[in-house]
Amino acid sequence: MTKNSGSRPAKPCSGPLKGLTETLRAMERDGLVTRAVHDENPPRVEYALTPLGRTLVPLIDAARIWSEEHLPTLLRARETYEP
Repeated sequence: MTKNSGSRPAKPCSGPLKGLTETLRAMERDGLVTRAVHDENPPRVEYALTPLGRTLVPLIDAARIWSEEHLPTLLRARETYEP
């Protein structure tokens, strides 16, 4: 059972949030984000990039720029694709 910083057990995530939670926990394990649990009702968790995580920002920005430039072409290819 996962616990927050207080004495109440944290509620496990289900549905679409489960995948997000698993991804954030993996990023925390890999040193890309930090996780802060606030003992509030309802419980609140904040994530922040670490210095290592911030090194990914230029790569993410490059992917964003690429997608802005190429998304129309990609969508046209998707529409005309015949398996």
